[in-house]
Amino acid sequence: MVESEAQGRLPGIAPVSVVDIGSNSIRVVIYEGMSRSPTILFNEKVLCGLGRGIALTGKMDEASVGRALAALHRFKALSDQARAATMFVLATAAAREASNGPDFIHKAETILQRKVRVLSGEEEAKFSALGIVSGFYEPDGIAGDLGGGSLELIDIKGKEIGKGVTLPLGGLRLSEYAGGSLEKARTFARKHVRTSSKLLAKGNGRTFYAVGGTWRNIAKLHMEMTQYPLHMMQGYEVSLEAMIQFLDQVEIAKDSKDPAWMAVSKHRRALLPFGAVAMKEVLSAMKPSVISFSGQGVREGYLYSLLSESERRSDPLLAAAGELAILRARSPEHARELADWTGRMMPYFGIAETEEEARYRQAACLLADISWRAHPDYRGLQALNIIAHSSFVGISHPGRAFIALTNYYRFEGPYDDGATGPLATIATPRFIERAKLLGGMLRVVYLFSASMPGVVRNLTFQKSSKPDLDLEFVVPAEYHDFAGERLEGRLQQLSKLTNKRLAFRFE
Repeated sequence: MVESEAQGRLPGIAPVSVVDIGSNSIRVVIYEGMSRSPTILFNEKVLCGLGRGIALTGKMDEASVGRALAALHRFKALSDQARAATMFVLATAAAREASNGPDFIHKAETILQRKVRVLSGEEEAKFSALGIVSGFYEPDGIAGDLGGGSLELIDIKGKEIGKGVTLPLGGLRLSEYAGGSLEKARTFARKHVRTSSKLLAKGNGRTFYAVGGTWRNIAKLHMEMTQYPLHMMQGYEVSLEAMIQFLDQVEIAKDSKDPAWMAVSKHRRALLPFGAVAMKEVLSAMKPSVISFSGQGVREGYLYSLLSESERRSDPLLAAAGELAILRARSPEHARELADWTGRMMPYFGIAETEEEARYRQAACLLADISWRAHPDYRGLQALNIIAHSSFVGISHPGRAFIALTNYYRFEGPYDDGATGPLATIATPRFIERAKLLGGMLRVVYLFSASMPGVVRNLTFQKSSKPDLDLEFVVPAEYHDFAGERLEGRLQQLSKLTNKRLAFRFE
């Protein structure tokens, strides 16, 4: 049971833990609970290298097995300490393929007191794909999940997933097979990638979703090398041409003396060239338009598969934003009112939203009051930092920048400064313009609401019949006492921003 004092936790759910026994690392992730966008309470991994040597000996290394079993004792204790109501245990390529895999699984089950689900290659691809479905809004492309022992590929279109394939191209396996020779690794990878040429050809011009620790570290290195201002893995995108050029550098470790390489753990660095070889062969065969990196994979996909149909259909971004409003806003109901009201007001300013833009606007409104406990001088900056760095899914990096900037402008006014500069390089000009408009609208209506529900839904803009006005902000007479200099100043700020002549009309 969740501690009653923990008011910063969502009510009505209990923690769940997932132990993931992979070929390179084993990990325990404890989530706040079963939800559409679960938040991580605790996360720990140990790089055991269970898959090391399997390609040559057919067995898991005994020293690696010993480290893994010791780690599982700790993971069980951590899961119990976090009051996890349920523990799920998944094992992948190493346990599946090694001759001593069954004995290891038996010992793991004894330690964890749970049944270990050893995933087939096809199941691994399926749950990896569901991790993409869970973490991206209407994904369209091919997912590739590179583990230590294998590479899974699978086609995804919305919530529909195809039949996955497994290739023996995991980072550990490829490096051991090649014996340190990149040329041998390329030949081996190319031969196996060709067996999936029909599947990969279907991804031409679509998105390649990259999953797995080695590929995430390649993305982290790319962020460091390019001085990308938002170190957020989920949804990080790189064009095909830029990625191929970068992979060429990673293969030969061209800039390995660069301090940027220190962002990658020492244990991972040795595998990066082989991860680059595998990715380059896949991309060359597929020719996607863009590579999008995922922070989610098999674990999140497995939990997603356990949700009800209605929960799976819900929007992960809006679900997470709504939960954060419950935890941090003065009134979640007021936040929901803003999401509805701003949608109805946008056409008055000549704005026709796409489905994606409407989702981001609603999320921005749900998050518009989450920094109210900060000092008034820092509410805008705190909102910007929380939103920019929160573990939201179902959102692009430009969309994340839009939501963060909206809530900075909502507190600080629609002006750019040193705080907005980095995110402004990520957001598109269209998103920046929209963020200032939405922030300006929120600055006006918050002065009516005192952040409480019941007022905003009764306010509206209307096209004016007066020759010297474009729009009138119509306010019911019962709210006449809200009139004042500060309110008028905010409306005229919005007028200047939109280049529309605005005035209040109390009736």
